[in-house]
Amino acid sequence: MPLEHSHAPDDIADRLRDGPNISYLRDWVYGGIDGAVTTFAIVAGSLGANLSSTIVLILGLANLLADGFSMAAANYSGTKTEEADYHRLQSIEEKHIRLEPDGEREEIRQIYKAKGYEGQELESLVAIITSRRQTWIETMMQEEYGLGSAQRSAMKAAIATFAAFIICGSLPLLPFVFGWQASGLITSLSTACAFFLIGSIKAKWSTQSWYMSGLETTAIGMAAAGIAWIVGYLLHGLVT
Repeated sequence: MPLEHSHAPDDIADRLRDGPNISYLRDWVYGGIDGAVTTFAIVAGSLGANLSSTIVLILGLANLLADGFSMAAANYSGTKTEEADYHRLQSIEEKHIRLEPDGEREEIRQIYKAKGYEGQELESLVAIITSRRQTWIETMMQEEYGLGSAQRSAMKAAIATFAAFIICGSLPLLPFVFGWQASGLITSLSTACAFFLIGSIKAKWSTQSWYMSGLETTAIGMAAAGIAWIVGYLLHGLVT
């Protein structure tokens, strides 16, 4: 079974020098699924209400741009909030290390004692970690708050969400843009394929099989669209 990366000394040095690889996968998956779900739900609801193709297209495009921007803006704000909270906690640890270093050393000692270290080995480990302020702070951030030093870019997260939303959310609208016959059926099939593709790609970063992940994502997306179609059908029945 092949390994994921090389363990040659030079390759290790290069990999560590580049720093951790920050993933924006969740932003792509989140934006892609939501874009396909919400746009397809609008299309399905409109078809259930027996609206014209022009109205379906107008509603779909309005959702595609407005909701896509809204999601990107929300993701940007949320990521910025996480970044601000990290710096807030970091400043707290810096102050505590400056004003109460013995207490902070005791925290390090108890953290690694809980991991199974004891005696001289534990004391040596505490001395090594607390000998460098930055290492000390990063250790406290990781062990006390569960926060890593690698911070996600709010702008990159927002762009990933918006791009995935627009790309996947466009699929349910394409049949109406080109005026294809049986637009509803084509939209359903193309969107189901998009859901399956997103789920399958997502499985690359998990232990779930690609086809099960694809089927799970497809089921979630189509269920949302089914609910929207039923609502549109019932409302159409009320006004006719």
